[in-house]
Amino acid sequence: MKGRWWALVALGVLVLAIVVVAATTYLRPQPSSLPLRAVGEVDLPGGSSRFDYASLDPDRGLLFVAHLGASEVVEVDVRASRVVRVIPNVSQVHGVLVVPALHRVYATATGRNEVVVLDEDTGQVIGRAPTGDYPDGLAYDARRNAVWTTNERGGTETVVDAATGAVRGTAVLGGEVGNVAYDPVADRMLVDVQSRNELAVLDPTTLAVTRRIALPGCDHDHGLALAPVQRQAFVACDGNARLLTVGLDSEKVSGTANVGRDPDVLAYDPGLNRLYVAAESGWLTVLDAHGGQPVVIGSGFLATDAHVVAADPLTHHSYYPVPAGTTGHPALLDREPAP
Repeated sequence: MKGRWWALVALGVLVLAIVVVAATTYLRPQPSSLPLRAVGEVDLPGGSSRFDYASLDPDRGLLFVAHLGASEVVEVDVRASRVVRVIPNVSQVHGVLVVPALHRVYATATGRNEVVVLDEDTGQVIGRAPTGDYPDGLAYDARRNAVWTTNERGGTETVVDAATGAVRGTAVLGGEVGNVAYDPVADRMLVDVQSRNELAVLDPTTLAVTRRIALPGCDHDHGLALAPVQRQAFVACDGNARLLTVGLDSEKVSGTANVGRDPDVLAYDPGLNRLYVAAESGWLTVLDAHGGQPVVIGSGFLATDAHVVAADPLTHHSYYPVPAGTTGHPALLDREPAP
C-alpha cells in the first residue's frame, strides 16, 4: 500500500512537470535564429546594474541610455562607437526621451518622483518638474509641445510643457499605468492601463479619457509602440508573454504572437516595418509587420537582462544596453539586420 501511494505521488509530480513545461513552451516563441548580425560593442561606464529605457536622435547618432542602477544617463555616439558623456544624479532614472527638434532630453527620476530636463548638446540639467508616484515611460506630443510622463503606481500621467518644464496638468487613468504613446494621425494619446488590461484613449487637450479599448488575451499590458502610418498599435503583455496588435482605426485586437517571457521594451523601425520586443528574460523577438499582422521572423536569447532596445530608422541598426557584455562589463550591443 505504501509503495502504491508513492507511485501515485511520483505520477502526480510527473504530470505536473509536463503541464508546466507545456505551458512554458506555449507562452514563449520557439527558438530560431535571430535575423541580426553583431556589428560591435561599446563599453559603458558604471557598475553592472540595471539599465532601463534608451532613446535615439537618429540624425545626430546620439543614443541616451537610462542607467537606473547608477542613477545616470549615458550618452553614446553610436556612429563613432564611443561614450560622449555621463550625466549623474538622475535618481533611479527609468525613462529617457530625446526630442531632437528641441535639442532636449527628458528623463524620469523615479527616486524623486520628478522629470528632469537636460540640454542635449551639453548634458546640463535645465529644469525639473514634479510628477506622480513612480514615473516611468515618456511620450512627446509635438502638436502641443508637451511631454507625457507615466506615473506607474500613481495611475496617472503628468503633462509637462516641453519648453518651460512647467506642469500643465494630470490625467487620471483609474488603474496602474504602463507606457504611453502619441498618435499623430488621430491626435490622441494612448496609455496602457496594465491593471485593467486595456488601452485608454485620451484627449491631449482636455487630458480626459474618451474611451477604453479592451485587450482580450492580454495579462498586464506594459510595453507599447505605434506604427501610425500603418494604423497599428503593438502592446506587450508581460504577464503572459504575448504581443497584441491593435488596429488604431478599428480599436480592436487584430492579432497575437508569443514573445519572450516578461516582455518589456518595444522598438519599431518604420523603414523596415520591423518590430523588436526585448524581454526581461533576455529573449529578443523580431517581427515583420508588413501585411497588417506582425509575423515572428526570429527569436532567441540575446543576453542576460537585455530587456531594452532602441532602433535606428536611418541605419536600421538596433541597440541593447546590458549589464554584462562579452567582457563581463556593462556594454551597448550593436546589431544590424542579417543579409
